[in-house]
Amino acid sequence: MKKKLTFLGIETSCDETAASVVQENSDGTAKVLSNIISSQIKEHKKFGGVVPEIAARAHIENIDFIIDQALKKSRKKINDLDGIAATAGPGLVVCLHVGYNIGKSIATFGKKSFFPINHLEGHALSPSIENNITFPYLLLLVSGGHSQYLIVNGLNNYKQIGTTIDDAVGEAFDKTAKILDLGYPGGPSVEKFAKFGDKDSYILPQPIINRAGCNLSLAGLKTDVLRKSKNIKSNQDKYNLAAAFQETINKILRKKTEIAMNIFRKNISIKSKKYFVIAGGVAANKTIRKSLQKISEKNNFKPVFPSKEFCGDNAAMIAWAGIKRFKKKLNRENETVKSRWPLDNDAPFLKGPGLKL
Repeated sequence: MKKKLTFLGIETSCDETAASVVQENSDGTAKVLSNIISSQIKEHKKFGGVVPEIAARAHIENIDFIIDQALKKSRKKINDLDGIAATAGPGLVVCLHVGYNIGKSIATFGKKSFFPINHLEGHALSPSIENNITFPYLLLLVSGGHSQYLIVNGLNNYKQIGTTIDDAVGEAFDKTAKILDLGYPGGPSVEKFAKFGDKDSYILPQPIINRAGCNLSLAGLKTDVLRKSKNIKSNQDKYNLAAAFQETINKILRKKTEIAMNIFRKNISIKSKKYFVIAGGVAANKTIRKSLQKISEKNNFKPVFPSKEFCGDNAAMIAWAGIKRFKKKLNRENETVKSRWPLDNDAPFLKGPGLKL
């Protein structure tokens, strides 16, 4: 009987200290034996955002315990593992070093293969932990730091067809929450309080909605929220603005997703079922899920979302990416940590002053 690969994954790219033990299933999906996540919400709440030095210190304090817990829960020892995978980027360099260094040390002393993993690839592959998905598929990766449309042709083969030219979707949620004083973390707070508001109470801008393909621009939307927040006179006004912001994000994503789907169809000729994968922390938002499900059905795509535990930063997706790379012999053991690491190295970097669309 063929041995099932088992990997330890380590994730410390931002403010989650995470470790997970994952084993492959015979049907191409994964069995998550443990998925331990230590959040740093309390440490960063008073600052309204992540402070890199504080995050790195918390990782150093917690990482040994988190890895030990992941191994204990999985009932595995280092000798039982086939490899170690750790996030090497993109992310906060001081944080990345913590997980990367301990992962490499465990692999060296345990005489195991070490796989530095692109955090974005972890998100891109995360829905296949639970679902059997065939390549190619269309991917919308929406998180606190990244918002991209990609055609996933296969492992290590990504073509970016759209991205944000300024703020990421998750970043826009976080900044809106801060502007409206809705609490931290921002994304879940906006979603929570938007339920009490009228989404049609404010008309907010949809930047570059009719141009630039499926690229996104959200800085202008955030700025208008700030401008309108100056006239808030009650909590109800605040909830209304949060609801209008969330609805505007949905309108933008619906329009840009349809454009991305058209691009996918022009680039990929497949007779089998077309998959639209939505991954990243923002994919946990219920209104966004519902909205993108409708667009998928309208355009004959099958929407695939990871479970909520695999939407945000987690180590299960890192371990799973390590297993996938191990099977394809796609290791890059000498890859070092980096703050920026695009999935498509040929894609233009669409941020900064002077950008023309």
